[in-house]
Amino acid sequence: MEDTDRAILAALTADGRLSYTDLAERVGLSVSAVHQRVRRLEQRGVISGYTARVAYDAVDLPLTAFVAIRPFEPSQPDDAPERLAHLSEIESCYSVAGEDFYLLLLRVAGPVELERVLQEIRTSANVTTRTTVVLSTPYEGRPPRLAPPADPAPADVPPGTTAAR
Repeated sequence: MEDTDRAILAALTADGRLSYTDLAERVGLSVSAVHQRVRRLEQRGVISGYTARVAYDAVDLPLTAFVAIRPFEPSQPDDAPERLAHLSEIESCYSVAGEDFYLLLLRVAGPVELERVLQEIRTSANVTTRTTVVLSTPYEGRPPRLAPPADPAPADVPPGTTAAR
């Protein structure tokens, strides 16, 4: 990926509401050039969408929890995501390596609601659960570090040596 595209992505991940004019100023291109590059990034699937960040306390969902799940029987079908898709309290579902099969991110109103959702998860997917309640969130949803790729070594430099620049 080109450095200019990385700069565009860095700016948009920091502020997805930037206008094309503001974005063009930040990356040093014309508005039409930025528009074309953003459109290509969207078409290639590099940019998959734009969202609003929500203050969950403000919408009465102050309790965040991570729930690790694994089937009672390892031989049972691996269809937990499909069985749990109807639960809107599950914000994200991650397939993970290790003892657990999936890690779920939940947002709920409080402990009573968490208990209800945990029971629904166990019943719907026939799984055991292990829950971690979040006490505070020092940061979340940070933009990724989009470092430029490393410079390749010049072709005429033998391996294990460096070229003077």
